Amino acid sequence: MSIPFVKQFDFTYGQCQQLSPLVQRVTANNPGPFTYTGTGVFIIGDKEVAVIDPGPDLTEHRAALDAALAGRQVTHVLMTHHHIDHSPLAVPLARDHGCEIYGYGLQMREPEGGEVRLEAGDDLTFKPDVEIRDGDVVTGAGWTIDVIHTPGHTSNHMCYALREENTLFSGDHIMGWSTSVVSPPDGHMGDYLESLRKVQQRHFDKVRPTHGPVIEDVDTFIDAYIDHRLTREVQILAAIEAGHTIIMNMVKHIYTDIDKRLYPAAAHSVLAHLIHMRETGRVSAQGKDGLQTEYNANNNG
Repeated sequence: MSIPFVKQFDFTYGQCQQLSPLVQRVTANNPGPFTYTGTGVFIIGDKEVAVIDPGPDLTEHRAALDAALAGRQVTHVLMTHHHIDHSPLAVPLARDHGCEIYGYGLQMREPEGGEVRLEAGDDLTFKPDVEIRDGDVVTGAGWTIDVIHTPGHTSNHMCYALREENTLFSGDHIMGWSTSVVSPPDGHMGDYLESLRKVQQRHFDKVRPTHGPVIEDVDTFIDAYIDHRLTREVQILAAIEAGHTIIMNMVKHIYTDIDKRLYPAAAHSVLAHLIHMRETGRVSAQGKDGLQTEYNANNNG
């Protein structure tokens, strides 16, 4: 099943757009290979609001967000995770409005690999004021948000579900324009697949990612997201059985239609799959998992 990507949508940088009765978005002018058209900052509520992923600390973006929030009180700043396209403006925004920043907390495992992971870098200064966990509930004037821990993209990734509109704010966990990056050691493919299934069981009407357009046929889209990952694992096994036992050789065998400059990022994705496949007994290897490790298929896996 191919992923029914949604790539086209209407927006204007710096403009506060009313998306639904309870949701507005301000899009930062930071487009790129990690952010698509830019970071979409969601404002939940009317006069007393929550802000999800305030975004980068850029002068024009900060002014646009200040204008959108003029005459309103921010009661919560909610973070999905702390990559530099999501979190740098959180502290100034919370300070200006006298509120606290909510998030899972620090990563469980230190990331590595830098931008070869094909994602934005880490905001190493970030730490939430209030650490929240799966199942917590955040409330405000006219809105209720369920907290959902969704590790995979990062170990501390959170999604937020707006009960009143049955809408999930998915951060980078699910994106309409692209697949999400899962890069070891902090990213974990087994966690990611489990998190996707966990979200799908909630049967949301809409998913609003931090980057790109809304996803409306949610269950079908997540089915395709999961199918894409499972298909990749079948391809990896086939590559190993064809004699390609080192990750970069697998990448060259599988990713025949991408720019070779993307091979290092693809290698990290394949590594994430292989770690999961080793944990579930489908492949084996001598020593630690890594880009230079030689992998073998387990016929009884």
